[in-house]
Amino acid sequence: MSYLDVRHATSVIAEIAAPSGGRVALHEPQFSGAEWGYVKECLDTGWVSSVGSFVDRFESDLAAACGVKRAVVVVNGTAALQIALLLAGVRRGDEVLTPALTFVATPNAIAHCGAIPHFVDSSWDTLGLDPKGLSDWLDRIAEPHADGPRNRITGRRLAAVVPMHTFGHPVDMPGLLKVADRWELPVVEDAAESIGSLQDGRPLGGRGLIGATSFNGNKIITTGGGGALLTNDDTLAHRAKHLTTTAKAPHRWAFSHDEIAFNYRMPNINAALGCAQLEKLPTFVRAKRALARRYSAALADLAGLRFFAEPDGAESNYWLNAVILDDPAQRDEFLTATNDAGIMTRPCWTLMCDLPMYRECPQMDLPVARAIEARLVNIPSSPILGMAGKM
Repeated sequence: MSYLDVRHATSVIAEIAAPSGGRVALHEPQFSGAEWGYVKECLDTGWVSSVGSFVDRFESDLAAACGVKRAVVVVNGTAALQIALLLAGVRRGDEVLTPALTFVATPNAIAHCGAIPHFVDSSWDTLGLDPKGLSDWLDRIAEPHADGPRNRITGRRLAAVVPMHTFGHPVDMPGLLKVADRWELPVVEDAAESIGSLQDGRPLGGRGLIGATSFNGNKIITTGGGGALLTNDDTLAHRAKHLTTTAKAPHRWAFSHDEIAFNYRMPNINAALGCAQLEKLPTFVRAKRALARRYSAALADLAGLRFFAEPDGAESNYWLNAVILDDPAQRDEFLTATNDAGIMTRPCWTLMCDLPMYRECPQMDLPVARAIEARLVNIPSSPILGMAGKM
């Protein structure tokens, strides 16, 4: 274990993130395209709510960017993931396998379905769900059943598995899909952080049955607030659209609804912002990858710390850059020094199984997830930091 010179590490990061001094955010949106024009069109025409040409256009353009047949845009990523789980067949009282190391939206979406998160460990290679560890765990606790595998300890059905691509780095999806196929588990991809990332040359979000993504203000592209479902199944997409638009039957004037559903529609004005942002996605990804290369080179010779690089076979969007400290005892010292210097950094999320509402949920041993939580720090990652003129 090497000792980290925290002061020196802070100065190295500051040279890249804030060469002119001043405070620097962890991740800021970048508006440098057609955003003003598209939003003004909504205001000028009055099409600002949940119907309008930009909603249809954003769904079409997003599907193409994510390599799927269909995208259905909604109010936020949590709503997208909740609907994706329902469409995958998750029912009240089921268990859903998901990493303990994730943002709280992942288990929240599971809980909103009346299901129970079942927490699994992560991989040092990807920071995401570990397929080998999951396979070994299922061999220990799962048993086949007519309507899907069951947890022999709790007796509950294992209804789905939800990988999350941590900070934009792809989970080993080929490995995970093999495990899921063996156990007949639908895969619902949480791609909230990974728009623009590739694995084996293919985008993420559409590898499983259905996926969900987010366009929150801190994501690589933003609609202010928003999310989307991604799928290659036209029937699922049609059902998603129906469920997220209050289950209203099409009619010129009548309000007829055929089931209890959700008002999760994305407004046209948000979709307009998304259309403009999506046009800049390749530029943002190039900038963020350039920033990652600069960090990697600058930090390469520092003892006690390493820059986390994309997994083999991946082209990550590096949504949030991350460093791993050798000594977890130095994490808070590093966070204090960088934030005191005006460089916004943050630790990884508290493991979901340690939050009060999820402490009683089933879990496997989590040695890797706990080590990542204790040692990982995110550093400034705004795309502007990697663009020409900032390099």
